[in-house]
Amino acid sequence: MTDSPTDSPDTAPQGQAGDAAHIAASSPGLPGFAAPPAASQPAANATGYRVLARKYRPRSFDDLIGQEAMVRTLSNAFETGRIPQAWMLTGVRGVGKTTTARILARGLNYETPDGSGGPTIHLTQPGVHCQQIIDGAHIDVMEIDAASNNGVDNIRQLNDSVRYAPVSARYKVYIVDEVHMLSTGAFNAFLKTLEEPPPHAKFIFATTEIRKVPVTILSRCQRFDLRRVQAPVLAAHLARICDAEQVTAEDEALAQIARAAEGSVRDSLSLLDQAIAHGAGHVSAETVRAMLGLADRGRIIDLFGAVMRGDLPASLGQLQEQYDAGADPAVVMSELASFTHLVTRLKLVPDAAKDPSLTEAERIRGADLAGKLSLRALSRAWQMLLKAMPEVQDSFRPLAAAEMALVRLAYASDLPTPDEALRMLRDSAPPAGRSGAGPMGGGAGGGGTGDGGAGGGAPAMARAVGQNDYRDGGGMGPDDGARGRASALSPGASMQLVSSQPAPAMATPAEATPKAAPQVRIARFEDLVALAGDKRDIGLKVALERDVRLVRFEDGVIEFALAENGSRSLASELSGRLQEWTGRRWVVAISSKPGEDTIQQRRAAAKAERHSDAAAHPLVRAVLDRFPGAQIVDVIDVRATAGEEDAADADAPFADDSDGAGEFDD
Repeated sequence: MTDSPTDSPDTAPQGQAGDAAHIAASSPGLPGFAAPPAASQPAANATGYRVLARKYRPRSFDDLIGQEAMVRTLSNAFETGRIPQAWMLTGVRGVGKTTTARILARGLNYETPDGSGGPTIHLTQPGVHCQQIIDGAHIDVMEIDAASNNGVDNIRQLNDSVRYAPVSARYKVYIVDEVHMLSTGAFNAFLKTLEEPPPHAKFIFATTEIRKVPVTILSRCQRFDLRRVQAPVLAAHLARICDAEQVTAEDEALAQIARAAEGSVRDSLSLLDQAIAHGAGHVSAETVRAMLGLADRGRIIDLFGAVMRGDLPASLGQLQEQYDAGADPAVVMSELASFTHLVTRLKLVPDAAKDPSLTEAERIRGADLAGKLSLRALSRAWQMLLKAMPEVQDSFRPLAAAEMALVRLAYASDLPTPDEALRMLRDSAPPAGRSGAGPMGGGAGGGGTGDGGAGGGAPAMARAVGQNDYRDGGGMGPDDGARGRASALSPGASMQLVSSQPAPAMATPAEATPKAAPQVRIARFEDLVALAGDKRDIGLKVALERDVRLVRFEDGVIEFALAENGSRSLASELSGRLQEWTGRRWVVAISSKPGEDTIQQRRAAAKAERHSDAAAHPLVRAVLDRFPGAQIVDVIDVRATAGEEDAADADAPFADDSDGAGEFDD
């Protein structure tokens, strides 16, 4: 967390010469520090190895990173002499609460060797008391662990000692760590001393659970919330330490460590220490992933893309590969949720791609996915992943739980929102006054319209709900919950969803189900498009022509890829329409294969070819030359419009040596 070293109490040598040798041996050699003399190298070996979190602990406010607001406030307070009697430092573990308390105690008692100086945060050179305060060995700076000294008797002893003046320093400073661990009686015993301490006493409290501290204590302190250190700042700090330690480290590896530390400098230094040992002096992204059990970020992006496409075989295969490589399924779910959040941010705030902590893959592929996915799909994926993470963590079979979470994600990728479902129900319901589907053309009571009878609007609503229960690509049955909801609509609706067979012959007219749609055979995809036009479903017809890149088509099975900006709900909508029109269930799947060109693309290519052929005809060129500015608007195949039997007799221009006739726009 620092750019400078410090010594610990258990390794502090005795005597002035020993202090100098020990400080020189501990120096990390960062810019601005003198290199240790050669004579001190044996002393370094004698002290043993110190972890980076202790070796690079801050010694002054200049060494703190990510806490600029607190440093500015303290600087102004010291310069104006507005020094309170107590401070409360709060924040997550490892952001520097105890270290800041020691630096603050050093600033309060700063004194130069000639006896000058006063409270300041500008600790440019070591003072008389600085080294002992940093080591935690000064007699007037007492560090109290409230976790083990949390009783009333401990606070009573502290109250008694506060009355005595400091031995050598300017102030008696009490640093109470984990102050929230004090008992209620201890807090109450502390109130009077904290409110009116003697002028030579200062209190610095540190806690990670600020909510557990009574408001009566908080009201007597100046509170500073130490922020989590941002990942880019933390990664840059780790890079400086690697340079000082003469360790090579990849930028991606340092970014992974910074993300894993979650803003804690001490955690990041501990992880870096472990990564250096794991990689034998070289910190690479691969070794960091193996050490932490992280999933490869590139693989996470591939998995996210496969899940959002609804490609279950690829999704489950990639999860298995990551599991075999050592990734924890719970970590994979967490990384998927993190990437979902990133894609959502990139969709709403494109400038978020400028974040330097993002990898190139996250920046480029995340922006691409943000452009393709709707906010509805991203929001739903986020909610499902939030629910899946604790399930995977608490499961006895985390891999199986993660796979089932991916199955839910893939099959929910094209579900309509509630408003879309209601719109589909409204569009599928028959108009008022339309006769029912029962044998008598009426409802259960033999009426004429379908407004209130069981054979009227209710079965149509059941069919609309059933259409949304089929997922693309699996030929799976309807969802039990949706089937139950449809069953509540009417007896006829229940049979419509459970089976596509006609109702039993013994059913009475009042209980008869609607007639099944006639068995229609569709031999080609073009016939399906024509059928949509005949049924006056213009929206579906346009979507089939514009968004469907056909992969495989046979009677009962359609496999296609979606064109860019195609709706993910097209598969479920098409499946429902086909069952309604043909009386049979169709397997409609969205494929990951590229597929053929769409009908719209083929028409455009054919039109361009006809224009090119017509423009190459000598007579057409002559006309274009004769009338400057004229353009070929359309080319009509006369034989196609006149019919095969009289195509030879068609009186068309250029019929002797051309397949088509040209129309010109002057």
